Amino acid sequence: MSKSKKAALFICLGNICRSPIAEAVFLHTIEEMGKLNEWEVDSAALGSWHVGGRPDRRASKILQNNGIDYSHRVRQITKDDFNKFDFIFGMDESNMRSLNKEKPPGSKAQLILLGSFDPQGERIIRDPYYDDNDAGFEKCYQQCIRSCRAFLEGQP
Repeated sequence: MSKSKKAALFICLGNICRSPIAEAVFLHTIEEMGKLNEWEVDSAALGSWHVGGRPDRRASKILQNNGIDYSHRVRQITKDDFNKFDFIFGMDESNMRSLNKEKPPGSKAQLILLGSFDPQGERIIRDPYYDDNDAGFEKCYQQCIRSCRAFLEGQP
């Protein structure tokens, strides 16, 4: 009997900083665990500002510096996503409020704060978009590594 794929969607405000980093880290982690064929993974924005564009250059740089190849076009979350994905991860409390408002009644997705899996207890993945340097992006990357790995280690 074959198992169907699980599906995870990572959400942040614009889909150019935190959610693409989380998606890339999750993909990299499941590849390392030999579970790439067990998952469908994507990321999306709550807002439409950057749709069709690419992630922030600093997000791409952090991934590249850590040996992660990643290509993504920004998209906005849709109502269908709430039934397509098993897990939808938000990056902060504001994301979670928006997701809970948008979630259609009876949809299957579990809405989860990604940082709730961080073994260091840093529940909120702060938006580094307005930072003057790469430090916030590096911190986001480290939080995503810890949180994604902890989540995946808890999956059957």
